[in-house]
Amino acid sequence: MFKIVDKEYFSENVVRLEVEAPMIARSRRPGHFVIVRTGEGGERIPLTIADADTERGTITLVIQAIGVSTRKICALNQGDELTDVVGPLGQATHIERVGTVVCCGGGVGVAPLLPIVKAMKMAGNRVVSVLAARNKDLIILEKEVGQWSDEVIIMTDDGSAGQKGLVTDGVESVILREKVDQVVTIGPAVMMKFVSLLTKKHDIPTVCSLNTIMVDGTGMCGACRVTVGGKTRFVCIDGPEFDAHAVDFDEMMMRLRSYN
Repeated sequence: MFKIVDKEYFSENVVRLEVEAPMIARSRRPGHFVIVRTGEGGERIPLTIADADTERGTITLVIQAIGVSTRKICALNQGDELTDVVGPLGQATHIERVGTVVCCGGGVGVAPLLPIVKAMKMAGNRVVSVLAARNKDLIILEKEVGQWSDEVIIMTDDGSAGQKGLVTDGVESVILREKVDQVVTIGPAVMMKFVSLLTKKHDIPTVCSLNTIMVDGTGMCGACRVTVGGKTRFVCIDGPEFDAHAVDFDEMMMRLRSYN
């Protein structure tokens, strides 16, 4: 059993849980995820690790309540326990000093972006973070991202926080004013597609995380098949991060709609 030591609501449907998992906390790296299960016979849910505290022996998970299983997890409180937390899984983010890195996240995609922002800054990069959401109530982890960023740009669809516009508007504003050496994007598939199209136009290397398409998380179900560079890849085994310019986002979005 994995005890929940802290819980925070970011919004009505988005919850942050701090969970006791000392072995995972010690070995996890940016980009890693875990498989979470609550209750005997419960569904396996892949969740990216948003943070870890080796001294407390905890990992931080951010969960959006969108289905039966995620709502069940979000309903748990401090002192309750998760039945299983397995990991860390997946391939870690490649971190190196490249110069200026723009890290952009949409909605709950900011959670897996946070450890990458931190690692990029610790590697000696200049980090500009662009956080986007439909409105101010859906912006998460702004303070935490700000601690490891040289600048944070907030974009909202309705202009209720930061600037009114899309994440691509924020990213392009940075590209037009200074040299950007790398972009990291995590969020809805359509957001990552248009970020990729923008950075490809400017010939900027771009990494995306396709964690949203994962189901089983072990490569057995095949649900997370994506085409990258003309070849089939499994997000949970080969990723979750890939060269965004090589990803067939249209195929990925078509497959995501099959679950509607």
